[in-house]
Amino acid sequence: MTRPHFSGKRGVSGLVFLCQLIVFGCAGTDRWYDTEDLYTTSQGAAAEEWHLQEEPPQPELDNPPPLPLADDTILRLSLEQAVLYSLRRNRELQVQRYTPLIQGTFEQIERGTFDPEIFGQLQHSEETASETSRSTEERFSIEAEEWQAEMGVRQFLPTGTEVEAAAAHSRSTSNRTPKQQEVRLGLSVTQALARGLGPAVNLIDVRQAELSTRASFYELRGYIEAMVAEVETAYWRYVLAAEGIDIFQRSLEIARQQLSEVENRIEVGVIPKNQAAAAKAEVARRQQALIDAGSTYSERRLQLLRLLNAGGAEHLALQLQATSEPRMPTTELDDVRSHLELAVRSRPDLNEALLRLRQDRLELLRTRNGLLPKLDLFIDLGKTGYAESFATAVHNIDQDNYDLVAGIRLSSSLGNRAAKAEHRAAGLSKLQAEAALENLKQLIRIDVLLAVNEIERTRKQIEASAVTRTLQEQTLKAEQERFSVGDITSLLVAQAQRDLLVSQLAEIEAIVDYRLGQVNLFLAEGSLLERRGIRLDNAAVLLPASP
Repeated sequence: MTRPHFSGKRGVSGLVFLCQLIVFGCAGTDRWYDTEDLYTTSQGAAAEEWHLQEEPPQPELDNPPPLPLADDTILRLSLEQAVLYSLRRNRELQVQRYTPLIQGTFEQIERGTFDPEIFGQLQHSEETASETSRSTEERFSIEAEEWQAEMGVRQFLPTGTEVEAAAAHSRSTSNRTPKQQEVRLGLSVTQALARGLGPAVNLIDVRQAELSTRASFYELRGYIEAMVAEVETAYWRYVLAAEGIDIFQRSLEIARQQLSEVENRIEVGVIPKNQAAAAKAEVARRQQALIDAGSTYSERRLQLLRLLNAGGAEHLALQLQATSEPRMPTTELDDVRSHLELAVRSRPDLNEALLRLRQDRLELLRTRNGLLPKLDLFIDLGKTGYAESFATAVHNIDQDNYDLVAGIRLSSSLGNRAAKAEHRAAGLSKLQAEAALENLKQLIRIDVLLAVNEIERTRKQIEASAVTRTLQEQTLKAEQERFSVGDITSLLVAQAQRDLLVSQLAEIEAIVDYRLGQVNLFLAEGSLLERRGIRLDNAAVLLPASP
């Protein structure tokens, strides 16, 4: 058999080249991370349109600004100010903003698997023993001492390659053998040929961690959108309660004036005394309505202060003055199709579900690879220099002294039931995620259609309630004129006043319902933040301007 020739200088050059290859593989492993493209290409899956951030989110957590108090007891707020201060002061939001940061650390943990590792070892051994010569049967003693030192670098590459380069030095002395020193440069390479072959498999954990980080970003966005919608809803309901207080107070004053007029007419004998009971009952009824309106007003004031994170008991006693009026918006809504298309692109929960589906696809790729046997190719190559001194041993390393070990290792589980079960579970999970995604898309379409329907209803209600309120004003005026000439009783006037009160409240409620319908539509299509001039950059809430 011909012995392979491994010349000195050529062998050293080859080891140096392989060491450089290791250093190159250690640097910039991020270039391997596009595993989803590898999966899509190999499986022929349809490409999805993703709307993702390029960098992991890094929110900047700041201290909440103080509330803009007009004095110690009154807080004047517009709708925009209420939203901005809730985003800056809400404590639960501050807690939620840590989630993408935590998820981002998991990315670095998984990427650390491919970081190079430096290792080293220093060992000293001594031996005193007794042996018997086989030829002379003479018994003699042995005293030996040995020093060994080794250092090197190893790394696992995304290709499924384990590489280790090391330099070793040993010095041995003995009373039976001459002193000798060895210097060895070695390179060991193990390459997976079946299970664990290629970056598409070995980078799955990294890619899944990255998708989890991006999914947490959409989860945070969905939370912020829901909070903005809650603040706007609380603000408009507070405005409605404040308007109700004004209407009930005015109606109570009118009822008292009506009672006073009835009593004056009774005194002069124009109308009988029994008509005073109806007027007094109407005053009591208006007082009851005002009490209920005051309770509703206080409840909604506290709800809005809670969303603003007003703080201690002294802040919860603040009186709110809403400066935004419930007016009919002048902007027209787009057609239903555009809202549906926007919802499919922008809904954060849908984007999060898409990312989770990608994770399931990657898991299916991992389990499919796990069905393969473990087949590894290994090569261990070394050059050694021998001499009585360290310097001479280093110089002699380019001589024809080498060691080479190469081979193939194979292992496989009989039946492979665990791997098959994991693969089946991954496939079922992917099918489940796909079905859930289609269900979510259908629910989103229904949400948008219901929100559009509600807006159309409230728009018509605004027009109808305005007509009703105008006619009730005319009816009340006519009834008051008839009462002044004695044609009707005060009870009919009180009924006309109540009808006018109901129509006034209905008109304001219709306008507020329209504004709330807009909020629900923008929330259903996932565009509420953009429509309010709010965007998320690196998971930090960026506001359009300081309130």
